[in-house]
Amino acid sequence: MSQIFHIHPDNPQLRLIRQAAQIIHGGGIVALPTDSCFALVCHLDDKAAVERLRRIRGVDDKHHLTLLCRDLSEIAQYAKVDNRQYRLLKAATPGPYTFILEATKEVPRRLSHPSRKTIGLRVPENPIVLALLEELGQPLLGTTLILPDESEPLTDPDEVNARIGRQIELTIDGGAAGLEPTTVIDLTGAEPELVRQGRGDASLFGL
Repeated sequence: MSQIFHIHPDNPQLRLIRQAAQIIHGGGIVALPTDSCFALVCHLDDKAAVERLRRIRGVDDKHHLTLLCRDLSEIAQYAKVDNRQYRLLKAATPGPYTFILEATKEVPRRLSHPSRKTIGLRVPENPIVLALLEELGQPLLGTTLILPDESEPLTDPDEVNARIGRQIELTIDGGAAGLEPTTVIDLTGAEPELVRQGRGDASLFGL
């Protein structure tokens, strides 16, 4: 079974955040609450961990995984962002949105969409995730924790551990997460396109 860390949702304990970062650096997969719902995350550059994460979720390489970034400047490292896109991103981050953007060469080719060369990115508004990103000093690769053949995400850390504890290294208990995933906005076209309505208000983008 995976370890369980009980981390304060507003004032994360640095000792536990550092231990979680070590687990990720060692190739571990972590289930953690975000500002939308529970997510599975792993190290951006760990191919084996990424493949395990996809297997747990039951998704192939055409499914966008998401880079969880600390801020807009980090997004700009991994995605091509023009002035129009930047203004939209600035208005909606941090928050429960995932943005589809054109990937830069900083993104490993296996992580971007195989035909479109796009990547999903977000800046979460969750103290635990932000503390972990700060400790790692780079984005996390993540996906909403929805199990194969299910339509609702897992929201309770005890249930997460019971259902998939044998397949992951760590479950972070920072309280229950929400039921709604992020709102997904595609910014690669001339106008924003709503891909998935979730917790974020799409009217920010005129949608």
